[in-house]
Amino acid sequence: MSYKAPPFDYSLGMKQIFSLIKFNALAGPLIALLLFATGCATNPVTGRSELSLMSEQEELKIGSTQYGFGQQSQGGAYVADPGVNAYVSEVGQKLAAVSDRTSLPYEFVVLNHSVPNAWALPGGKIAINRGLLTELGSEAELAAVLAHEITHAAAKHGARAQTRAILTQGTLLIGTAILMEGEGAAATQGALVGAQAVGGLVNLKYGRDAEREADHYGIKYMVKAGYDPQAAASLQEVFLKLHKGKTPGWMDGMLSSHPPSAERIENNRTTAATYPAGGKLGIEDYEQAMARLKKTKRAYKNYDDGIKALQKKNASGALALARSAMLIEPREALFHGLAARAYDAQEKTKDALREVNNAIALNPDYFEYYLLKGMFLEKQGDKKGAKEAYARSHQLLPTENTAKALRRLGK
Repeated sequence: MSYKAPPFDYSLGMKQIFSLIKFNALAGPLIALLLFATGCATNPVTGRSELSLMSEQEELKIGSTQYGFGQQSQGGAYVADPGVNAYVSEVGQKLAAVSDRTSLPYEFVVLNHSVPNAWALPGGKIAINRGLLTELGSEAELAAVLAHEITHAAAKHGARAQTRAILTQGTLLIGTAILMEGEGAAATQGALVGAQAVGGLVNLKYGRDAEREADHYGIKYMVKAGYDPQAAASLQEVFLKLHKGKTPGWMDGMLSSHPPSAERIENNRTTAATYPAGGKLGIEDYEQAMARLKKTKRAYKNYDDGIKALQKKNASGALALARSAMLIEPREALFHGLAARAYDAQEKTKDALREVNNAIALNPDYFEYYLLKGMFLEKQGDKKGAKEAYARSHQLLPTENTAKALRRLGK
């Protein structure tokens, strides 16, 4: 059974387009200008003609600009075991090399977040959470996840969602500030707006047709890269089982933006059956690559419980959980960050500062540690040190907190 591409469901007809322009006086002239400047294009994956108001250059710009912000806002990169990121990248690049847009500058990163999730930005910038990797059972299932996200990027699903937002709302989801160039207050504000809006892309929920496309063409990429296509069906079975079991956190991640169903399992199984049987499963390779991550899973559960303890004003409980997590995984900066916040809640600023410096030593590229350091140094009266810490945090991820702190201290 061959796959039949869905009809022109998510591109708008010209009557609808001009109707939207007519009833949106403010956005109408901009939309009309964009239509004349861009218009219809052939989708490189499906071969269909569809409306696109975003050029490839704009895709690449958005992806490269927002990729760093997206990582920071989702826990930062997982660095305790660099081999994990190298392994995921190797699998991802193998799939990207057989995609329908091999010219995109694909990148893959593992994020330090327990909620099982994966996402793709325009331009081929892809992320997968630590929490999803611990749920998978083979390299082929990892390939199924990455191939799905590669299809979202290659088929311009993010760009298509942006086009619909322009036509239905008269605005770009992430605003013109993302593409701003320059220096000074305007550029700083532009970066802040862009960083705040990246969540709209990272947590983008695609329509059913886009999900079907990503499943179908993702399987095609899996086969071309040498993987067993049936892993795409077993992956959906895992998702559906977890969904039915109401596993905490899943509805906030992968299952929210990529909802599983018996229909998707059957569709994937049917699509996989159209290809020759066999291909790499890579169970042993996957277990070897993820050995440390799976062995230390309990430490991250302690961390997540510690965050909840802090939210309940139980600083001593949070500190005990942080210490326990450090014993299991001494390379993880998150646990020192938790300890720093617990000490701060106990008004032990000196101890809090020591722990946040430990966190920075283990992971010097995560914004939150510098934000905390700035707060602790400011409490100690070290305004110069605080400004430097806030500035570094703001560079990594512009936030209202750091923007206000820098204004307060006279940036």
